[in-house]
Amino acid sequence: MEYYSSIIGRMQSDPLNGANLRQHVIRPCGKLRAVTLREFFLENFAGDLEYHPRRAVLYLSLAVAALCFWIFSAPEVKFTAIPLIFGLGSLTLLLKGIFLLRKSSEGLGPTASELADLSDASNRKSLPSLPNQAGQIVQDFGVGPLLLWPLLNAGKDIDYTWINPPRVSVFLTGAVLFSLGWLIRRLTLAPAQHL
Repeated sequence: MEYYSSIIGRMQSDPLNGANLRQHVIRPCGKLRAVTLREFFLENFAGDLEYHPRRAVLYLSLAVAALCFWIFSAPEVKFTAIPLIFGLGSLTLLLKGIFLLRKSSEGLGPTASELADLSDASNRKSLPSLPNQAGQIVQDFGVGPLLLWPLLNAGKDIDYTWINPPRVSVFLTGAVLFSLGWLIRRLTLAPAQHL
């Protein structure tokens, strides 16, 4: 069974702001399904925000470890590319860990009985496969440097001795980590999830 018969990139006009968005058309099993760039990024950045305390503990632990790497770096190298990547990546892991702990992040407007059902032992969700989870963590870690690199300009405004922040290398490393995580997740999905 062929899951993707073709992927066609085309330009489509966005009715909200008139800008052109790249759109992917995926034909699973002969049916057309349009996925806009906006939907693609929403799925990759926030598609797995659901109540999952075990994943939240994993994310919070990794966030603390990455933040400790930045905090305990030597003062002369603290504001070079690698420690800054760990510092920015820890912020996104921390934020995602907090959202994974929120019962209200399970869906939009769950009722009180639905929230109570989340704590039931029969409704507990298992962790995804190890390669898929590793890809998701790498992708979420890479979001930090990818999206938060403009914060380096604020650091330059606070410390005037910091003449040349490593903006480009932090951004490119974040983009590479995000892409690598996305690729790992894509390659480790079960065939039924490709639809």
